[in-house]
Amino acid sequence: MTFEDFIALCESPSEPSGISSHLKALWYDHQGDWNGAHEEIQDGHDRLSAAIHAYLHRKEGDTFNARYWYSAANRPVCKGSLDEEWDALAREIVAKER
Repeated sequence: MTFEDFIALCESPSEPSGISSHLKALWYDHQGDWNGAHEEIQDGHDRLSAAIHAYLHRKEGDTFNARYWYSAANRPVCKGSLDEEWDALAREIVAKER
């Protein structure tokens, strides 16, 4: 899957099948379903799941919790916009899954 393929999936309101929980969490977030995104990623135990978790809590406005998850992901707190962070995460995931 390319980044462009994933963006096309995000434009559909139908929940995609056959994609990783990382991408599914970002799909839910793109649909405006923060709770669905959080539920999808909260049980992940890898650094990428932690990075998505951090993004979601930053978006929620819970900076204390977001900082915890950025630390768990071994990443600095993102200073860019939420859209930039979502885009960077999506690109990173797609590249790793190719």
